[in-house]
Amino acid sequence: MTGRTPRTYWVAGTAVLLALLFAAAATVAAANGDPGAARPLPATPGLHSPDAGFARDMAVHHQQAVEMSFIVRDRTGDEAVRTLAFDIANTQANQRGMLLGWLDLWGLPKVVADEPPMSWMGTSAGHGDHAGHGAAKPGALMPGMATKEELEQLGAASGRDAEVLFLQLMTDHHRGGVAMAEGCAQQCATPVERALAQGMVDAQRSELTLMADMLGKRGAAPRG
Repeated sequence: MTGRTPRTYWVAGTAVLLALLFAAAATVAAANGDPGAARPLPATPGLHSPDAGFARDMAVHHQQAVEMSFIVRDRTGDEAVRTLAFDIANTQANQRGMLLGWLDLWGLPKVVADEPPMSWMGTSAGHGDHAGHGAAKPGALMPGMATKEELEQLGAASGRDAEVLFLQLMTDHHRGGVAMAEGCAQQCATPVERALAQGMVDAQRSELTLMADMLGKRGAAPRG
């Protein structure tokens, strides 16, 4: 697919940018004591709070999305896929930085030994059913994440095969990310973190629609 990027891709990218800008503005407003802020900052989150758990888990989840995006940019010359990959890598790298920065501000570790992934969502095991969104597949750390073998497969593919596999893997990844972000939007106590989580939900849902359309144009469909 060549030529100018369709308006649909521009709209999805704009949604992601607006979500980031909103979260950043909320952070500044809260830090400056802006009377327009929704509520005062809560006490520092605890080690195993939803706020801290989400920050740790989503930082890991985002890192893999960035990795997959860089892989596919080297495996295809398709403008639309490369633009989407760049947008995802740029957005999720920035969001990851915010999440890790909050952990630093809270004086909390970025990794907690023996803490099951996503246990902050109220499940007893990191690979269980998270709010009805299913379990992680064998070899994957969290629901939606790709396995080592799938990443190797993506790195070995090229052209249309790489595009389809990337879109399918990223669709699964976004579905898992949306489920986790919805959990924070409902459970996290920190207003700016809840705002960022809701922004992730809105932007990634938009990208899910976009990726389904891109797969359809390649004669493929999301998996599962």
